[in-house]
Amino acid sequence: MTIEMIKPPAEVLHERELAALAAEGLGKRPPNWKLSPAAVRDFLIGREKPIVLDGEKIHITRKFYGNDVLIERAVVTLAGNRGLMLVGEPGTAKTMLSELLSAAISGTSTNTIQGTAGTTEDTIKYSWNYAMLLDKGPSEAALVPSPLYQGMKHGLITRFEEITRCPSEAQDSLISIMSDKVMNIPELADGVLFAKPGFNVIGTANIRDKGVNEMSSALKRRFNFETVRPIENVKMEAKIIESQASNLLSHSGVDVEVDPDVVELLATTFIELRTGRTREGYKIEVPQAVMSTAEAVSVYVQSAMTSYYYEEGGLSMERLVQNMLGTVAKESTKDLSVLKAYFSKVVKERARTESLWDAYYKEKKWIG
Repeated sequence: MTIEMIKPPAEVLHERELAALAAEGLGKRPPNWKLSPAAVRDFLIGREKPIVLDGEKIHITRKFYGNDVLIERAVVTLAGNRGLMLVGEPGTAKTMLSELLSAAISGTSTNTIQGTAGTTEDTIKYSWNYAMLLDKGPSEAALVPSPLYQGMKHGLITRFEEITRCPSEAQDSLISIMSDKVMNIPELADGVLFAKPGFNVIGTANIRDKGVNEMSSALKRRFNFETVRPIENVKMEAKIIESQASNLLSHSGVDVEVDPDVVELLATTFIELRTGRTREGYKIEVPQAVMSTAEAVSVYVQSAMTSYYYEEGGLSMERLVQNMLGTVAKESTKDLSVLKAYFSKVVKERARTESLWDAYYKEKKWIG
């Protein structure tokens, strides 16, 4: 029976690719890993030659666009004693990378702790079913395991999203677990949980948002840090936007083709506003807003859905500019003046020779 999901996890979305890589059996495999490090690397960065599985050619597609050597280092880290900490600007696909790594290594990407300001040590380690606790006292049956507990018990990768959103004392509850791979449960008579092979932690943390809590030096020493950097290549960013927008629209039941020309225009706009430099080499003002690839995907999807439900035809430039306003003004309405200047200088110049940019420029009226 097919189960419909708004957002299928990576292990469902790429089920055939994972099965093909597992059946191929490429390379040496660490204990309790579903795939070898070489196969995990190929799953993330793709390969040219397909794998034949049950008479079907399975193409291993590229899913991560960026530094391929970073992927190799990340995979080797997870095979070792230290955890992996992915850091970088918001929207640089840290979460997606964490999900893909977990799916390939453990076969599940849903063993996840979502860090927030309200995350406590109980959330990270374990809590109790208080009705059972009062009735029969402390027992394993009354214990409510956290994803970290499950990861240790079954030898799985545990994802810890936005770890620096958590209070420092909650973060530090990981220190002894990451050092000794043991969780003490003093309420139980034999209250020691030893981690099985295959267990490790992938953390993510952004380096820009307000309200984050600095990790302690002691906790940092338990992780290898990898910085996921924003993409600065228009063609590469356009590929990501096109792929992710297509998947999101499909799962939302929106039957439209993604327009590669509009995607490239959007990618160009976001990269130029993010880096403060145009393709012609001119310097421009940078907004405070996060002009990430993830935000570009959101703008395209929202614009396509608006056009699909309210209008005939494909995505319109009018909808694209309208949806871009919300992204640019998210941090400060003053950023609208940055977008206005971009249209008045950069877009206006290109509109003279390029028809798509001309249609884009004509919607400047929405910026004010």
